[in-house]
Amino acid sequence: MKNIIDRITRNKVLSVINPRFEIDRGSPFPFGATLMHRGINFALFSPHAKSVSLVLFQDCTKDLLIEFPLDPKFNRTGHVWHAFITGLDHGIKYGFRIVGEEKYNPVDERIVLLDPYARITCGGQKWGHPVKVERDGKKHTFRVSAIVDNTFNWGNDAPLNVPLKDTIIYELHLRGYTVHHSSGVKAKGTFLGLTEKIPYLKELGVTAVELMPITDFDETGIDRVNPRNGEQLLNFWGYDPISFFAPKSAYAFNNKEDKVIIEFKRMVKKFHEAGIEVILDMVFNHTGEGGEGGPIFHFKGLDKTIYYLTDPKTGEYLNFSGCGNTLNCNHPVVRDMILDSLRYWVMEMHVDGFRFDLASILGRGRNGEVLSNPPLIERIADDPILANTKLIAEAWDAAGLYQVGDFPHFQRWMEWNGKFRDDIRRYVRGDKGMVPKLATRLSGSADLYEDDGREPYHSVNFVTCHDGFTLEDLVSYNEKHNWENGENNRDGSDVNFSWNCGVEGESSDPLISKLRARQKRNLLTILLLSQGVPMLLAGDEFGRTQKGNNNAYCQDNDISWINWRLVDENNDLLRFVKLLIAFRKKHSSLRRTRFKVETIDGKPEMSWHGLKVGQPDWSENSRCLGLLYAANPKTGDPDMYLMFNAENVQNRFDLPPASANRRWHVFIDTFKEPPEDIFEEERTPPVNNQTLYTVGAYSTAVLISR
Repeated sequence: MKNIIDRITRNKVLSVINPRFEIDRGSPFPFGATLMHRGINFALFSPHAKSVSLVLFQDCTKDLLIEFPLDPKFNRTGHVWHAFITGLDHGIKYGFRIVGEEKYNPVDERIVLLDPYARITCGGQKWGHPVKVERDGKKHTFRVSAIVDNTFNWGNDAPLNVPLKDTIIYELHLRGYTVHHSSGVKAKGTFLGLTEKIPYLKELGVTAVELMPITDFDETGIDRVNPRNGEQLLNFWGYDPISFFAPKSAYAFNNKEDKVIIEFKRMVKKFHEAGIEVILDMVFNHTGEGGEGGPIFHFKGLDKTIYYLTDPKTGEYLNFSGCGNTLNCNHPVVRDMILDSLRYWVMEMHVDGFRFDLASILGRGRNGEVLSNPPLIERIADDPILANTKLIAEAWDAAGLYQVGDFPHFQRWMEWNGKFRDDIRRYVRGDKGMVPKLATRLSGSADLYEDDGREPYHSVNFVTCHDGFTLEDLVSYNEKHNWENGENNRDGSDVNFSWNCGVEGESSDPLISKLRARQKRNLLTILLLSQGVPMLLAGDEFGRTQKGNNNAYCQDNDISWINWRLVDENNDLLRFVKLLIAFRKKHSSLRRTRFKVETIDGKPEMSWHGLKVGQPDWSENSRCLGLLYAANPKTGDPDMYLMFNAENVQNRFDLPPASANRRWHVFIDTFKEPPEDIFEEERTPPVNNQTLYTVGAYSTAVLISR
């Protein structure tokens, strides 16, 4: 029997090597597996490893094919282990087995480690059903590294470099956007499937899609079930990366290793052909290995103390991410890995920018201290290859560090403006004392960005994002409803600044429905007419709901999936958003590149008003504000008068005079029923009384001169 097994193994080995097979010393650089003219070079950084073996697999299973111990004298340079192999099938899968020291490499020697630099991973091709290996009576997710030829004909594809001032971002989840049966997409939940929605996105008018994490992660890493139906919960969002280089294979329609990267590239190319940029949400603050007792994929075995922040006395993982570990971002090796990743996505995959999850962690030192001049953040900002990419920081972390307006920016970094979100939500629901905040956010948040030399376009404005309520839920719920997450409703933020308009959740009351419709349009109008870069959450443009769940990270179901039937059901809201986006894109007055207010023909470009012209009311009890943009003959922009009323009664605004030979026309009035809530610009009706305009309760009106 043993002879038969040996013969089978020998035959398998012979099927992936040829007579030229040879193992040579190799090169310590570049890291990872590199296809070269004569063979494949393998290089792995592990400074405290006592021994390293290169483990080969024929396919994406846990069945080992052959293992080559590396000679520490011959196959090691400094802290890098390396080998060059000729005569090896390029389709081979591989990993590393390490024997190390408990302090630095505290992993079971039975575990085969993933190459951190692998461009593709193997074992997670089928969503929700990764390859598992049994160890000590438990099943563990298993990944191996794969080698692929990245050759792709990009043709004339080049970076779009849409100016920041002209950018409109649309945040979406790659799987959730098309996996619902209503999507009308053939390749549901995949890179290919997303390309089928490009015509819709182009018609909507956004200039960039921001994809929630698409690098490999283990969706089965959650061990809880939905308490209401007993279904297994999954890591839907993907903010627990296994790789910083490899796209998630389960997101490819053709998920064979050599096809995943090609499919991603085709997606990017098609977006560029449509004039839409691709921004990736990258998670460099922690990994999917978690803390003590968490899974092991790579870094814990390569060197725990280099890749993660640890307590120097106890060796415990420091947890500034809220996810069990914190990446040691400013260690030179880790810093280089992050830069290598970003350059790879720009050079090889042609992406246009990055949003950095919990980016404040990128500015922490090796003991978790906040650095005044973080080398990683500076290197990213000044890297010549990344010079034209969009860099967006989520300028806070899970340990209380909040840097909105103070993130180390080096004149490059944009920020998710969390203060915009909170202030606009509070104003629209009618909180006291918010009129000065409204004016500040409308004009680009000078309080946050002007003092350090940045401009309005460094602010990414949003009222909703993946993390929190959708727009529909923001006006329908006072409290979070996260029971189905299996954490007894403890997860998710308790501070939402939402208002249910009188009834918690769904309501058949027509008055409440009308009020909610107005509030959604109010929020969207402020968002898309504010200075800065607006960001929409996918589905908000047609009223997507998560049933009050403000932390749907584990809901791979109708809670998170986009229901495309809502396009027809709420087409009036979609029409409103399309016209609003088109209006923003047409008028440069709404896309200013500086905070300084100049004069045009003796009039200020921007001016503030109240119910009386020239008399803004900044008092605690005020809830009304007027904003006038003067007509600009150079750009062709008309006068624009924006009026905001967050009181529960109507208010009459005196109107400033329009420019000579022009009259005021109604562009938006959120108090009115569709289709009179918004008009195509060339069809805007004139205002009957050119000196007064009544703005209804909880409403916004926008007039333009013609």
